[in-house]
Amino acid sequence: MELRPLHDRVVIKRLEEGETKRGGIIIPDTAKEKPQQGSVIAVGNGKLLETGERMPPEVKAGDRILFGKYSGAEVKLDGDEYLILKEDEILGVLE
Repeated sequence: MELRPLHDRVVIKRLEEGETKRGGIIIPDTAKEKPQQGSVIAVGNGKLLETGERMPPEVKAGDRILFGKYSGAEVKLDGDEYLILKEDEILGVLE
């Protein structure tokens, strides 16, 4: 199944973080924070301005981005977890 976001929405797949050890203690999955980096899977057509024109999105599929900790809405499709958020919620693109 494919997911096509609308307007200025972006579909993100979170990047997995490695298992962290602090002081010889392995941190369990339940105590780990979710990563705030992701890979852009799909991008909408862009934001619709008041003039009726569309502003093209600044990110594209394949970009690696940073986003806020509590940004977007989590969805699960075909067993994979994705995050859908507005382009305004993206903090930056990693190059």
